[in-house]
Amino acid sequence: MRSTFKVLFYLKRDKEKANGNVPLFCRITVDGKEARFGMKKDIHPGLWDVKVGRATGRSGEATEINALIDAVKSSIYKIYRDMQERKSSVSAEKIKNVFLGIDMQHEYLLAVFDEHNKEKKALSDSHVISESTYDKYRITRDHLADFLKKKYKLSDISLKDIDHRFITCFEHFLLTVRGCTKNTTAKYMQFFKHIIIVALKNEWIYRNPFSEYRIKIDPVDRGYLSQGEIEILMKQGFKTKRLERLRDVFVFCCFTGLSYIDVKNLTQEHIRTSFDGNLWIMGKRGKTDIAYQIPLLEIPQMILNRYKGTLKNGCLLPVINNQNTNAYLKEIGALCGIKKKLTFHLSRHTFATLTLSNGVSIESVSKMLGHKNIETTQIYARITSDKVSNEMALFAGKVRGMETKLMTNI
Repeated sequence: MRSTFKVLFYLKRDKEKANGNVPLFCRITVDGKEARFGMKKDIHPGLWDVKVGRATGRSGEATEINALIDAVKSSIYKIYRDMQERKSSVSAEKIKNVFLGIDMQHEYLLAVFDEHNKEKKALSDSHVISESTYDKYRITRDHLADFLKKKYKLSDISLKDIDHRFITCFEHFLLTVRGCTKNTTAKYMQFFKHIIIVALKNEWIYRNPFSEYRIKIDPVDRGYLSQGEIEILMKQGFKTKRLERLRDVFVFCCFTGLSYIDVKNLTQEHIRTSFDGNLWIMGKRGKTDIAYQIPLLEIPQMILNRYKGTLKNGCLLPVINNQNTNAYLKEIGALCGIKKKLTFHLSRHTFATLTLSNGVSIESVSKMLGHKNIETTQIYARITSDKVSNEMALFAGKVRGMETKLMTNI
């Protein structure tokens, strides 16, 4: 139920000054309860229209006072609407305090970010979220700290002082000083915006500085490995165990589509005999808590058998931390002569692309990947040259013989 709300401007006639002017006041009423404050502006009673609550005439003084009234009224109405939209408790006193900037918690950006990141670190250590997700929050916080130091000579900033200008300047800092790409910058802005949303929900601020800022991520061509490149990886010998083990984990994910956090948390309880009598990998994604079910093919099963009983804590595969994983994958790619940039997530892209290219339905691939909706899976539904070649070969076989019907010129 919406509250009753009214803003009125009036003269405090019992506080008349020696020059005959009296102070201008504002009264906010919510559900019959009032809050008042002085406008720090005096006016002669002869210029005041009591009925409309405004100054009369076209004098410079009247114009100035009416402009002040309009600005204050607009700000108060915005505060009221913001509170209504957030379904926050609304009172006249609370609106007044927000407008005047009193009785508000002055939380600071980096302090809030640090507290938030402590919680994310605990979730990462408990494998509730991925280590890479925590790292993105940590890096965003560090970029903001550097930005504050270089741009404003500050060690922190009050959340209430963050405005649209601050946001656009931070974006420019990421693109120029930090040399981030547009999409990387957009990701950092998303993590920054998340902290602002936390502040809004906790009522540490009442205006969203991101309200007029749009975060746009440009579509990118998601890379993948071809079947031939996977075979090169599988056959390559390595002199060190760390590269050999990482190659095995990477290839495993090329045939299962598991993400880094999910393969890291893979235990025997995830390997189950399904309705068809075959082994499947079943679980819930660490990132989204969405269930996935993946038939265990021969190659990934062979890799599991290679490490059976050799690892601690019930782990099935020797997964190392994410930062070293991607660094070592670059080394593996160079040794194998693969020109594409190898990252761990490339294995998931490879699984999605190769299954779709080889006739597995998009519905089945979506279920195996644990996507919330099929639109997410559609980003992998690329048309590869191999797929075009194979399908046209099948089509050519079906129309073979029709060439004899072609009329020839006489």
